Amino acid sequence: MVEMGSEREKNIENNGGLTAIDSIESRWVFQDEYDSDMDSGDHGTADGDEGSTPRNELELDSDDDDDNAMRKLIRTGPRIDSFDALELPGAQRNDFDDVSAGRKILLAFQTLGVVFGDVGTSPLYTFSVMFSKAPVNGNEDVLGALSLVLYTLILISLVKYVLIVLWANDDGEGGTFALYSLLCRHAKVNLLPNQLASDARVSGFRLKVPSPELERSLKIKERLEASLTLKKLLLMLVLAGTAMVIADGVVTPAMSVMSAVGGLRVGVSGVKQDQVVMISVAFLVILFSVQKYGTSKMGHFVGPALFIWFCSLGGIGVYNLIKYDSSVWKAFNPVHIYYYFKRNSTKAWYSLGGCILCATGSEAMFADLCYFSVRSVQLTFVFLVLPCLLLGYLGQAAYLMENHADTTQAFFSSVPSGVFWPVFLIANVAALIASRAMTTATFSCIKQSTALGCFPRLKIIHTSRKFMGQIYIPVMNWFLLALSLVMVCSISSIYEIGNAYGIAELGVMMMTTILVTIVMLLIWQINIIIVLSFVVILLGLELIFFSSVLWSVGDGSWIILVFAVVLFFIMYIWNYGSKLKYETEVKQKMSMDLLRELGPNLGTIRAPGIGLLYNELAKGIPAIFGHFLTTLPAVHSMIIFVCIKYIPVPVVPQNERFLFCRVCPRGYHIFRCIARYGYKDVRKENQQAFEQLLIESLEKFIRRDAQERSLESDGNDESDSEEEQAFSRVLVAPNGSVYSLGVPLLSDFKDTGKAVVEESISEELKPGPSSESLLSDAEQSFEKELSFLRKAKESGVVYLLGHGNIRARKSSWFIKKLFINYFYAFLRKNCRREIANLSVPHSHLMQVGMTYMV
Repeated sequence: MVEMGSEREKNIENNGGLTAIDSIESRWVFQDEYDSDMDSGDHGTADGDEGSTPRNELELDSDDDDDNAMRKLIRTGPRIDSFDALELPGAQRNDFDDVSAGRKILLAFQTLGVVFGDVGTSPLYTFSVMFSKAPVNGNEDVLGALSLVLYTLILISLVKYVLIVLWANDDGEGGTFALYSLLCRHAKVNLLPNQLASDARVSGFRLKVPSPELERSLKIKERLEASLTLKKLLLMLVLAGTAMVIADGVVTPAMSVMSAVGGLRVGVSGVKQDQVVMISVAFLVILFSVQKYGTSKMGHFVGPALFIWFCSLGGIGVYNLIKYDSSVWKAFNPVHIYYYFKRNSTKAWYSLGGCILCATGSEAMFADLCYFSVRSVQLTFVFLVLPCLLLGYLGQAAYLMENHADTTQAFFSSVPSGVFWPVFLIANVAALIASRAMTTATFSCIKQSTALGCFPRLKIIHTSRKFMGQIYIPVMNWFLLALSLVMVCSISSIYEIGNAYGIAELGVMMMTTILVTIVMLLIWQINIIIVLSFVVILLGLELIFFSSVLWSVGDGSWIILVFAVVLFFIMYIWNYGSKLKYETEVKQKMSMDLLRELGPNLGTIRAPGIGLLYNELAKGIPAIFGHFLTTLPAVHSMIIFVCIKYIPVPVVPQNERFLFCRVCPRGYHIFRCIARYGYKDVRKENQQAFEQLLIESLEKFIRRDAQERSLESDGNDESDSEEEQAFSRVLVAPNGSVYSLGVPLLSDFKDTGKAVVEESISEELKPGPSSESLLSDAEQSFEKELSFLRKAKESGVVYLLGHGNIRARKSSWFIKKLFINYFYAFLRKNCRREIANLSVPHSHLMQVGMTYMV
């Protein structure tokens, strides 16, 4: 029997073990009654929403479970999935949804400089690269090439990215890893085994309950979760896409700046290519030097510049249409594409590598989505960017219809002589801005991949106090500059750079198409015909383009492929080593029985103070703690295991940040704290602020723990067994915190070898009727422990850092030894440590190293 917890939910049906729920006001998710997050019990959320209304709860028997475990349906807030972004009332997708209309217009204006610079400068080089591969032999060739460009721009930039892919955002966050995070949240496909059941209770998860209509989605989910091969393949696709995004960040500045500066050869006949290269190098150095000033500050400057550029594109296009040949409008008839391939055959196929350049920057619209809202990007593209681009290409084609020989610099040759130098100036400014588009996208992608354990940790600077998505990564900034300079100096031809550009763009485009297809099947659950149409048409089109650019890879564009492969292996080795290290630490964690045998003093001296032992384990006692016990002459009177854990959501609310539990009985004064962050969260806490926040949260935990003990004491006479009480009715708050109603603590179970963890509650509970003596004992116990905590805090806080390194065993394969002992060890030695964000003084640090053989 199912008992309803709310009158508003009236459409619950059981069918084949699946539950269909029809409600736009709330959602329900399954939660196993016997789920445990840490060793033996649920964590307590230290910072619950005070005064919040508990969720309703349904209990039902699952006939399918062998152990007859109870399952709960937990009611949450309205379901908002990624396809519903900005559609549901009150659904805040990112930082920009609660701003005024005027602010949205300003944001739309700023998107010109941050998001659309890359796609906006594509008219500088698209026709030049195309006609270098397939020279013009007649007006029909111009119409065919124009028709290819128009439909490529419409199908890939408009239909795929603006109308579809932008909706696959992860709470306003875009990019390859945002898609991966979205999939990790809906299916257990993350290879790092540090997931906790409590992660799903973070408000940002927004999962849906199964229903008969979602049978296909469930089968895909089960297949993904059961197959290690599919998980690895999915990760490799994500890493490949990320490598291509970073490679795109290298080739975009080189291509944009070189093509813009190359206009000098049209305006000044004596300028040589070497001089163009030197000027391009100077421009690139200036560009990357001002990157540190941030997206918001730079956006105020580059927005007006790009607005002038797009207006110039449209104006020149209209001028050329009127002056030369307005018959180019016929290119909207796709039959001219057929005639183009019929006339040129193989050369037309080669020219596809240049045609795809008209859609460069489309991925930046998605990857840079964290900087702006979906609506601002869509409105700006549809009503300003796309019309100006179409007019620009039509104008160039109209000029070329009467000037077949000017294809080497098609854009600048088509500019009227009276406005050449103003247009040249604004084109170079636009090219510099375009270079920033993929640079900012690269920063976003690296931050996401770092948080999800797929990229070595780097220093990240947040350039805006208001919008936390705006970041700057110094190391990557200068790294991209160095590689861009190498490309400009070694490959001086924009045709060869254009081919490399196409490889990088198409690589990330194909990965995005595959991941969005999985999102459609697993999360959106839309009609299979729509999904097949999406993947067959767009992926097929991109594969045709990719075959063209790969055929010309020997002309120097192979450099970008090598660079992407190197990046791929760096990320894969980092993920592989991190996964291996975590699994080894889990296997070698300390036994709880050993701590019990040592007693409350842990076999050593307990000195006054608090020791924060940083480790990566979300469960169990790390082996490094035993190393501290045997190495140090004394340990602190209070020990807190601190685990910094990133979960696959963009943001974790501050009131859901910390999870606490006791690791041992109260006399040991040992706790575990998991500090949860999303991949978009800003970690700017200094040492004092972090300590203060942690201690305050621990005080709340102890207070609620004492209240739960009073409830336990009150209910002892009414329960037949402790086990029956342990799984009595539970309420879950809207933020995912657990409320216990008469739930006993598990510390009294002496007959189990499992780790002892005591549950806590996350809300102030009114104690039930009990004797004054019981209340007095509980209050005395609480005050005593609180006093102990404050005295320990006054004695000082010391950060205990355990550096766990891994080495491959002698019997391991040579490749494993090479990856672990050399590559991964080098990356780990040179990456930024987690503790660096807190700026802890050396006098408060204590470090111990430990090596695991894997």
